Amino acid sequence: MSDSVLQSSGTTWLRRYRPVPSPRLRLVCLPYAGGSAAAYRGWTSLLPHDVELLAVQYPGRQDRLGEPCVDDLPRMADLVTGALRSELGCDVAVFGHSMGAAIAYEVALRLEILHGVQVAHVFVSANAAPNRRSARQLHRASDDELVAEMSRLGAADMWLLADEDMRELVLPAFRSDLRLIETYRHRPGALLSAPMTVYAGEADADVGVGDVAAWREFTTGPSELRVFPGGHFFLHDATEDLVRDVLARLGRPAAV
Repeated sequence: MSDSVLQSSGTTWLRRYRPVPSPRLRLVCLPYAGGSAAAYRGWTSLLPHDVELLAVQYPGRQDRLGEPCVDDLPRMADLVTGALRSELGCDVAVFGHSMGAAIAYEVALRLEILHGVQVAHVFVSANAAPNRRSARQLHRASDDELVAEMSRLGAADMWLLADEDMRELVLPAFRSDLRLIETYRHRPGALLSAPMTVYAGEADADVGVGDVAAWREFTTGPSELRVFPGGHFFLHDATEDLVRDVLARLGRPAAV
């Protein structure tokens, strides 16, 4: 956790789809591999007026397409944490799906250890805990193999890959993200103290419920597991139920 890299701009990294003037809580959401901040745009209509959603936009995609991707998870977590430095004036909770779950965990660790922030809650979703990871090396696969993997998992933006030009834009970020998560190694002894909720898809073709549930071993705070119907991208199929569950655990009502 190097202080030297904590210089990232919040305006570059964070997207506010519905700014809240004086929020009581900020919910920081981290996308999956190959994804963007837009994955969480639809959540804002479900949030109460005092909760602001900050969706993280990784470099190398959409409006940050011209920037080099970050393929090292500790560095990514350092940069995201740096972007959050000016957002710590109220309670903060962190949510991450798939690759984003591991980044969310590492960001929460940095908030606790480097900034003395008591994170309100950490939500990790559809990602195997560090002690349950496979040794796969998909980031070394061919472009066609990467497309097949995205199709197998049911990625929401598969239509982009039908166009050769779009493939050239989308696949580099996906490959970089895979390298980031596949080379990630948790530092022994580093545990959260924040409460944690772990979400899993009942029919996830990528990671089993038990492997996701093992995240509960990585906090000294209270933890729970919730299993949703659906596969790896259940967060798109069960958005309303998922957001309501997140808010309930934060002691907030969902918007009517």
